[in-house]
Amino acid sequence: MIRLQHKLVREGFELDIDVEVPDTGITGVFGESGSGKTTLLRCIAGLEEEGGLPVHKRNVGYVFQDPALFPHLTVRGTIEYGARRAASHRVDSAPVVDMLGIGDLLDRKPDSLSGGEAQRVAIAAALLRSPDIVLMDEPLASLDRRRKDELLPYFDRLHDELAVPVIYVSHDIDEISRLCDHLILLEDGKVSACGDLFDVVSRVDVPMLSGQNAGVVLWATPIGHEDGLTRFDFGDGDIWVPGEFAVGRNPMRLRVAASDVSIVRERPSQTTILNVIRATIEAVHAVDSATALVRLGIGNQDLLARVTNRSIRRLGLESGDRVFAQVKSVTVRH
Repeated sequence: MIRLQHKLVREGFELDIDVEVPDTGITGVFGESGSGKTTLLRCIAGLEEEGGLPVHKRNVGYVFQDPALFPHLTVRGTIEYGARRAASHRVDSAPVVDMLGIGDLLDRKPDSLSGGEAQRVAIAAALLRSPDIVLMDEPLASLDRRRKDELLPYFDRLHDELAVPVIYVSHDIDEISRLCDHLILLEDGKVSACGDLFDVVSRVDVPMLSGQNAGVVLWATPIGHEDGLTRFDFGDGDIWVPGEFAVGRNPMRLRVAASDVSIVRERPSQTTILNVIRATIEAVHAVDSATALVRLGIGNQDLLARVTNRSIRRLGLESGDRVFAQVKSVTVRH
């Protein structure tokens, strides 16, 4: 485990954090603007005056929102510069170049790269420093949706193949849910929740995740195709998802937003919603005077449903009730 212990006081803001995160995988840091996400990364990197090791003695790879590349160097020169600054030579350049798909870019300069290409080069340069930890500060925030979609599969490979721990800052909960294993929620410079991603996002008592950000991540395995859909097995039932995903591969992450889940007492006989799943109500938490979050157990995993308090009263929903969850939409991590 890695201990993140940082305290920084500025005029009108205080960062006070003391948590442990895994020394493998990707830890997401999520919070609203001004919550202290970037300040935390700067503290880890030694860029803030809080004491501890000076920045030049911290073996850290840092990827910024806007790629910081040398304009006079080719891509090859940029990543070789990073490798020369490595504290050791644990990282071989060839696998990194392949993983990030920059082999065809090596002789080009930054002004000829797209935003997504430049960000991949910046990540390669950070990795080839052989860092003990990689810090990523909103690396997709400056990209449009098309560029993000182009870059996300490379981040999936980073998640699956990289041995170095990553601290990944984002304000996009879907991005966090797709890429991260562990999650820190920051609010006004303090940690409001920290733990395994799947556990944290399924909580109903965290205000930051009670609105549009509410939703869960499920593990599910693609097991068949029919009518242009893929059937996923999540252990205690099936979910149908548009598109044809490779059958027989390892389990994939399915992101289900709470706003896409409704609750019925009895299984409907006629409905356009394909995914009707037997569930047990585990918790009901009022978000405000109008709405509530309901956590639904589906075997050893959970769903969240965002429903009105009026509907809860009308159906008499309580913890322990057996119901059916109707899932209207699912996002798949490719």
